[in-house]
Amino acid sequence: MIYPLVSELAEDGIPVTVACRVLKLARQPCYRCRESPVTDAEWIQAHRINALHDAHGEDPTFGYRFLAHEARKSGWRMSRRTAWSLCSESGILSAAQRRRRGKGKKAGPPVFDDHVQRIFAADAPNRVWLTDISEHPTGEGKLYCCAIKDVYSNRIVGYSISDRMPSMLAVDALSNAVTRRRIEGQDVAGCILHADSGSQFRSRKMGHALNRHGMVGSMGRVGAAGDNAAMESFWSLLQTNVLNQRRWTTRQELRLAIVVWIERKYHRQRPQDSLDGLTPIEHEHKITTSAAAAA
Repeated sequence: MIYPLVSELAEDGIPVTVACRVLKLARQPCYRCRESPVTDAEWIQAHRINALHDAHGEDPTFGYRFLAHEARKSGWRMSRRTAWSLCSESGILSAAQRRRRGKGKKAGPPVFDDHVQRIFAADAPNRVWLTDISEHPTGEGKLYCCAIKDVYSNRIVGYSISDRMPSMLAVDALSNAVTRRRIEGQDVAGCILHADSGSQFRSRKMGHALNRHGMVGSMGRVGAAGDNAAMESFWSLLQTNVLNQRRWTTRQELRLAIVVWIERKYHRQRPQDSLDGLTPIEHEHKITTSAAAAA
């Protein structure tokens, strides 16, 4: 669509050869374009693409459906199918669609059976734990957090935070959880640790750690977020109450905010309906007190 510009320059006295050399265009297509001017359909298509580009510039996260809507508002009507075709040809992609997890590799197959089957309930502590890894942006780069949640009390029994996401991030979180429970005099043998199909949870190091602590590995299906929905709800709370509150300059700043929110706000100040209005710490304390009285 830039060939008409060459014709305009030629009218101003600039030779076609010079214009093509400066613009890095082939001359023969230019001459053909001058002999066969742009059709009405091509002219309309060019303006439609411009309208889609303008809408995309205002909000790069818009997909072709929203871009088509914005283009129609600016006077260039088109169907969603046409908008999709023009966006594909012009390389107009939603910023949200371009994001990929990790290095863009697909998750491998589960190495454990799914022992939870989306039943996120337990009749006692240390029967079912859920785990997952979340990433959070800062001015210094991403910060990764692996947390482990006890389904019985919704307590985050262990977590690990790092600027990288190797398998040791998950292993360290598990070690932290086991140590905390043992300090509290609780046994974790036989506890199910349920995760998604991330490479950190499929690693040999994680398998060895589970065997060492006498725990049972469990894993949801690839691409099925609902298989670990109860853990995803925790990340949603963290996103709302910490990450969305401000921009984080350093990793250490965000690390401290996450720890303070988990240990102070989530564990001790935030009542939960599923726990009859108690906090995770209060719920566990109530059960421990009732068990001691019964003994």
